[in-house]
Amino acid sequence: METVYDWVTVAIFAGLIVLFLQRSSGAGEPQDSIWQYLAASVGCALANYVGNEAVKHGENGAPDYLFHALAIAILAATVGYVWYALKPFKRT
Repeated sequence: METVYDWVTVAIFAGLIVLFLQRSSGAGEPQDSIWQYLAASVGCALANYVGNEAVKHGENGAPDYLFHALAIAILAATVGYVWYALKPFKRT
């Protein structure tokens, strides 16, 4: 847990875990599939990897803004996917 990407992706992943546990413990038919959570988790892992590579390249010389921009874009796409597909604030 050394970079901001580590903290942000772990926070998003923890939110996914809480959402999954909350929805899987309820009675009735599940409203989403475990595969939807897998896609969001892979997005977190990929954003973390690309972001950490950007930080690593920045330590060796000039910061690599393309990697930072890509990591932030992946994070934004992951949050958008969670918002659109999993609907965490949907009232039941």
